[in-house]
Amino acid sequence: MASPLNYDGGLTISFEVKDLKRTVAWYRDVLGFTFLYQVDEIGWCELATEVAGGKVNVGFSQVEKPKVGAGPVPTFGVANVDKARAMLESKKVRFDGPTKEYPGMVKLATFFDPDGNTLMLFQSLAQG
Repeated sequence: MASPLNYDGGLTISFEVKDLKRTVAWYRDVLGFTFLYQVDEIGWCELATEVAGGKVNVGFSQVEKPKVGAGPVPTFGVANVDKARAMLESKKVRFDGPTKEYPGMVKLATFFDPDGNTLMLFQSLAQG
């Protein structure tokens, strides 16, 4: 059944951050996102992810005091959580405790960007 909003498949997740330059560098260099554009007049920029064929972007709004810790947590699927986590840890990314495993279902690893925004990796363990 078609949605009455006629979604086009795109999604932009937005975060508040203190420094756009630092944030762009971190998401590009640590997570491998691709810089799209920046509008200095409004303190906004966007980066593209590989999710859904590049239709999921992450936007950043520069503010004096970012509000972090509440709201949805972007959770990115990876082929192997342990390998992805080891790569992020080698770049000094801070994690929230050990990876959690729910046998036959999923592995989850929660981590933080430089402003304290929560992100998560997941690996599906479901068969079939």
